[in-house]
Amino acid sequence: METNLSPDYWQTRYKNAQTGWDLGAVSPPLKAYTHQLSSQKLKILIPGAGNAYEAEYLHQLGFTEVYVADIAESPLQALKQRVPDFPAEHLLHQNFFEIQDTFDLILEQTFFCAINPELRPAYAKKCAELLKPGGKLVGLLFNTTFENPGPPFGGSAEEYRVYFEPYFHFRTFAPAYNSVKPRAGRELFMILERKEN
Repeated sequence: METNLSPDYWQTRYKNAQTGWDLGAVSPPLKAYTHQLSSQKLKILIPGAGNAYEAEYLHQLGFTEVYVADIAESPLQALKQRVPDFPAEHLLHQNFFEIQDTFDLILEQTFFCAINPELRPAYAKKCAELLKPGGKLVGLLFNTTFENPGPPFGGSAEEYRVYFEPYFHFRTFAPAYNSVKPRAGRELFMILERKEN
């Protein structure tokens, strides 16, 4: 298992196009969810965003407060090239665990499965810290195990509940009904609302 998932590790994977998780488009469950959002002023964070198709899509829809964070620089540069008017100050080249800000919404798309599984409890805690009261963590988690060493790292709904329950109310936590075909039956869709302190 690759446990030292450093900036260099991810930079190399992007440069060598070793991005098997990359759908090349917005994932259907997140696309559907974005159409339910009531305000284009919501402050949104997409951590470990990779090529950030979700950010590009939200930007095209007129959302003005979308922030993208990645530990590797290549995908941030790629987003800036694809979407020249995406605000440069919203491209955060930094470690998710070091972000100091607050958001209304965090969108999870293949970041959780990419970090060392030992960091999952810290991920859940950090998401809660980054969210404003009533803020939501929304996204997809793999509900499966993988034959090959990660990343991606798999897991189960039961495992994930342990990490998130201390910090979040579970509004939706169920198999995704509109996954892309290769992931059908292997993804959980979650809408978690931050608990009040």
